[in-house]
Amino acid sequence: MSSKTEEAALSYEQARDELIETVRRLEAGGTSLEQSLALWERGEELARVCRQWLEGARARLDAALAEEEAAGEAEEED
Repeated sequence: MSSKTEEAALSYEQARDELIETVRRLEAGGTSLEQSLALWERGEELARVCRQWLEGARARLDAALAEEEAAGEAEEED
């Protein structure tokens, strides 16, 4: 499975938990420069996945609120 496919399959919670673990490993130190760079890159990917999930959730909330507002205005006109 490719990295992009794996990322697409991650839920928000999975990506967040892996990101937390990645940050913990980076902060703990004791890794080589190459390992640290790989962890950093993975952390950036995971942060992007989380951001996409949150942006999607925000869009859904905004759409629901706009729909609710439109329904309320339609009721006021009747």
